[in-house]
Amino acid sequence: MHTRRTLLTTAALLLAATSAQAADTPLKFQLDWRFEGPSALFVQPAAKGYFKQQGLDVTVDAGNGSGGAVQRVASGAYDMGFADMAALMEFHANNPTAPTKPVAVMVVYNNTPAAVMALKKSGIKSPSDLSGRKMGAPVFDAGRKAFPIFAKANKIENATWTAMDPPLRETMLVRGDIDAITGFTFTSLLNLEARGAKASDVVVMQYADHGVKHYGNVIIAAPKLLKENPEAVRKFLAAFTQGAREVVARPADAIQYVKARDGIANTQLETRRLQLAIDTVVNSPDARREGFGRLDASRLALMASEVSDAYGTKTRVDANAVWNGSFLPPAAALDAVLPKK
Repeated sequence: MHTRRTLLTTAALLLAATSAQAADTPLKFQLDWRFEGPSALFVQPAAKGYFKQQGLDVTVDAGNGSGGAVQRVASGAYDMGFADMAALMEFHANNPTAPTKPVAVMVVYNNTPAAVMALKKSGIKSPSDLSGRKMGAPVFDAGRKAFPIFAKANKIENATWTAMDPPLRETMLVRGDIDAITGFTFTSLLNLEARGAKASDVVVMQYADHGVKHYGNVIIAAPKLLKENPEAVRKFLAAFTQGAREVVARPADAIQYVKARDGIANTQLETRRLQLAIDTVVNSPDARREGFGRLDASRLALMASEVSDAYGTKTRVDANAVWNGSFLPPAAALDAVLPKK
C-alpha cells in the first residue's frame, strides 16, 4: 500500500511538471542582426529565465537586417521581432494589401542610431560641410535611405553616393575613396577603429542631434499573435522590461549572455558596443522625456510623413497602423529601466 501511494504521488508530480511545461507558450523571436552587444537586451532575459517565469518558451534567433525581421514576422515564420521603425513603415506602405502586417508594440531605441561619419582630416566638421561631397553606404543602409531628410534639415546640396557591400564601407572611408559614410554609430565607429582610425579623429553627426527625430528599433508582433494571444505579448514585454532594466544598469555583466550565443564574440568590443547603444539611443534625452518603451504620437506622425517622402513608398505611411502601445507594462516598470540623471 505504501509503495502504491508513493508511485501515485510520483506520477502526480510528473504529470504536474509535464502540464506546467506544456503550458508554456512557445514564441519565436527574430533579432535584427547578429548576436552583438545590443542583443543582450533579449538574450539576457531569455538566459536568466525571465520569459520562462512568465510562462513563455521564447527562442531568440540572430537576424540579417531589419527588413528581413519585418518580413519574417509578416510571413508567420516568427511571432515577434526587433526591427527599425522606418523599415516597418516602409513595409506597411509598400504592401497595402498584405494580409498580415506586423505592428510595433514597444520602442527600444528611442532615437535612430543612424549617423554621418567622416574623418577630421577631410575638413568636414558639420553637416553643412557635406554639400558636394562623396558619400558612401550600402543602398539598403537606414542612414542612406533617410539621408534626404537629414539633407533637407541641414540644407545639404549635391552630395553624391557610392554604393558598396557593408564590409567595405569603413575601409573605403579610411582609404579616402569617399568623404563620409552613413551607418549606425555603435557599428561604424567601432569598425573605423578596427581599421586604424582613432575615435578622436572621427566626426560623428547623429541624425537625432541634427533635425531628424526618428524612432529607431522597436519590438514588433504579428497581428495573429496580438489577436489570438494578447496576454503572451504583455508577458513578453514584462519579462523584456525586467531584463532591460538590468542590462542598462550593468551592461558589462550582460555580455556573458551574448558570448554564450556567439563564442567568438569579443567581450571588450561588445561591451563597448552595448554601452554606446545605451548612451545614444536607449537612454537618450528623448527617451527619458517620453519614457522608456513609449512614444510621442505627433513625433511618430511626422516620421511617417518624412519616411513616405524619402523612401518613395507606394502609399502614405499610416502612423496609427504601425503602432499599438496597449500591451506595454505599467508606467512604474518602464520608468525603472532608465536611471535618473
